[in-house]
Amino acid sequence: MLRTFSAVRQVLSTHLAQESLLAPCANTLVTKTFSLSSSSSDPAADPLGVTSVPSVKLLIDGKFVESKSKEFVPLTNPATQEVIGHVPLATPAEFEAAVSSSKEAFKTWRNTPVQTRARVMLKFQQIIRDNFEELAKNVSIEQGKTLADARGDVFRGLEVVEFACSVPSLSMGELVENVSNGIDTYSIRQPLGVVGGICPFNFPAMVPLWMYPLACTVGNTFVLKPSEQDPGASLMLAEMAMEAGLPKGVLNIVHGQHDIVNAICDHQDIKAISFVGGDQAGKHIYARGTAAGKRVQSNMGAKNHAVVLPDAQVEATVSALAGAFAGAAGQRCMAISAAVFVGDSYDRFIDKVVDKAKGLKVSGGLEPGCDVGPMISIKARERAEGLIQGGIEEGASCVLDGRGFKPEGYEKGNFLAPTVLKDVTTDMTCYKEEIFGPVLCCLKADSLEDAISLINSNPYGNGTALFTTNGAAARKFQNEIDVGQVGINVPIPVPLPMFSFTGSRGSFRGDLNFYGKAGMQFYTQWKTITARWPESDIPKTARAAGLDGV
Repeated sequence: MLRTFSAVRQVLSTHLAQESLLAPCANTLVTKTFSLSSSSSDPAADPLGVTSVPSVKLLIDGKFVESKSKEFVPLTNPATQEVIGHVPLATPAEFEAAVSSSKEAFKTWRNTPVQTRARVMLKFQQIIRDNFEELAKNVSIEQGKTLADARGDVFRGLEVVEFACSVPSLSMGELVENVSNGIDTYSIRQPLGVVGGICPFNFPAMVPLWMYPLACTVGNTFVLKPSEQDPGASLMLAEMAMEAGLPKGVLNIVHGQHDIVNAICDHQDIKAISFVGGDQAGKHIYARGTAAGKRVQSNMGAKNHAVVLPDAQVEATVSALAGAFAGAAGQRCMAISAAVFVGDSYDRFIDKVVDKAKGLKVSGGLEPGCDVGPMISIKARERAEGLIQGGIEEGASCVLDGRGFKPEGYEKGNFLAPTVLKDVTTDMTCYKEEIFGPVLCCLKADSLEDAISLINSNPYGNGTALFTTNGAAARKFQNEIDVGQVGINVPIPVPLPMFSFTGSRGSFRGDLNFYGKAGMQFYTQWKTITARWPESDIPKTARAAGLDGV
């Protein structure tokens, strides 16, 4: 069933008609802003043509509304650089209205029976399924990723919505009877209040669904700030959530950059913050939010390594590495960006990885058979290209150079084809920094112990993988590696929602991770009650006649 999504359907339908579909952690807070004068009809006063494209709306108190802001960022299709909309930077009054709406809604939502809240999520997941393809197409158009990757984006978020339906059983407290004569003590989980969420550009459907479904099902209300680079999926999902029965004010959506982020960190009525994105923003939000007394979970940057032992299965390992570094144009916090080849695997595997990567089709995300889409912006592409060049100048060999690639029909797009750097060392900038593009840095290690030491010396701890057919080596690796998520012959080991996303060290700040039991704990707080009801307080009543002696 396809529906009309009032907030973003105009953008989507326009570009589905133009795309070839009809023929068959970066820092998201820094973007140039422009002043909007919607009344201007002079092309010279509107060089980007933004007044002729749709405005992305805010969601405040259950209604999609036009912002009164005069500041906006252009919403562009990364495959073509065409402006497809404009995203307003919400005014302080609009942000305050969103928080006030969530605060008011919390009064009744927290007292809504937990089974009723869970049934909203049960219906929500079905509506997502009914509109799965339209969501995926929007993600592909705004973010640039292939349609296959966009479907994965939506599906991994959907899994968390399904998990949120299990909240009633996870919300049970604890009780000890008769801790003293006539006294019981019990602990219950209660919601925090208004929660803020700040999202990155790379997973515009999945990351919002990591946040508010679980937060709201346990009884909180939510103010969401999607990335201004691809906000459409968040608004489509919000409309679906309200159709599923989410009351007005339980979810509000505002757009913005630094000012809105700081307002979320500072507002006294926001009790907790969930953030996914780059290091600079993540560290700032964690420091500022916790200084204001808030609970904060901050998923940040990564440098994920794959270790290849000489006994690894060749074809499976080569295919896994190529997909893990180049898929989603390398713009995912669990992408493999460094491969550590142990012993003679260095010479045996690299050429095969290069050949596999060469065969990947780079094009617009909606093109049939596309494996790698564009990067999100010109700035992101230029940064990745600069790190590639820096690696070459520092001594790395570029055995596959994807710079300057221009797919037919998408010559203006932000494309960087798969790139492989050989002879990389740990002191090179291309290794030390998160490239966040389809670039693989190849390093050598003499032994498994050396590979483990290399990875543990890196400040990040998001994910890692080992390719081997030796169970003892796998057991040693998973035990000794200091990384939060480990794959054994699995290149991108993102846990399913019954577990939690357990990035660690420099990749995470906070003490409770996203989704799973940890996520439920993050969005709730314990309250412990000690109650005394002495038996002597029971009223004495006369016995019924005829029962004497019974």
